[in-house]
Amino acid sequence: MKRVVSVSIGSSKRDHKTQAKIMGIDFEIERIGTDGDIKKAIEIIKSLDGKVDAFGMGGIDIVLYGGGKNYVIREAIPIKNAAKKTPLVDGTGVKNTFEKWVIKYLQDNSIIDFKGKTALVVCALDRYKLAEGLYEAGCKLLLGDALFALGIPLMIKSLKVFYYLAALLVPLIIKLPFRMLYPNDDKKEENPKKLRKYWKYFEIADIIAGDYKYIQKYMPDSLEGKIIITNTITKEDVEELKRRKLKMLVTTTPEFDGRSFGTNVVEAILVALTGKKLENMSQEEIEKLIKEIDFKPRVEIFY
Repeated sequence: MKRVVSVSIGSSKRDHKTQAKIMGIDFEIERIGTDGDIKKAIEIIKSLDGKVDAFGMGGIDIVLYGGGKNYVIREAIPIKNAAKKTPLVDGTGVKNTFEKWVIKYLQDNSIIDFKGKTALVVCALDRYKLAEGLYEAGCKLLLGDALFALGIPLMIKSLKVFYYLAALLVPLIIKLPFRMLYPNDDKKEENPKKLRKYWKYFEIADIIAGDYKYIQKYMPDSLEGKIIITNTITKEDVEELKRRKLKMLVTTTPEFDGRSFGTNVVEAILVALTGKKLENMSQEEIEKLIKEIDFKPRVEIFY
């Protein structure tokens, strides 16, 4: 049996362990949250290093893309360096390959007609290929990085502008404490004045895409008629979205035991299967592997 462990800076309330058979191989998949404690995450990784087949790193990105380069986030360096024997991945490889493929899959299989729809991508910095896929499928884009990650009331509507700003800002952003950029707790924003500036973009959008933590923190009471494309969803999250009258939920990662794990888990599974990191594989190899494993997005249509 192969063992994959996702160590997350996020809430321990979302911890989960399950088993799955993938390409005829038994896997134990576990998620361990540290409630924002980076030192604890490092300790867990060191204690399991060499004893598991692959680590996923959740709740923090190791790298951000800007201006044609990958930049390592300063706070992630000690986490990355904690694993000496076992490969450690943060899901970037899956985000940069699989998520764009998912949009094409949804379009080609007539699950979603993207043409002419408005897509709000809550944070495109770590999901720029998802944003590209939506644009190429015919969506008008609202890129919410400035608003959702930095609290600046600015919506980027062009990939060209986004890439220009990313090249300027990412070298600075990687030096900030990650907690300033990413909502790692389960707290929802409750200040009506603050929420109003987010809700107007949820209302405009037909499709809301990206990291579920951002969506969950700021989403309005009603999501009637909306489509969400995300991942890292629990059974409780699904029930909450149903109560808010969401029309369709797509998770870019497959479902295991009623839960969609993060991209870091899927990438760790692929590394455990192949012994290769995704950046060392060609696009053709990755797509062939996805077909062999039969990984498909999870699609739930509620009405």
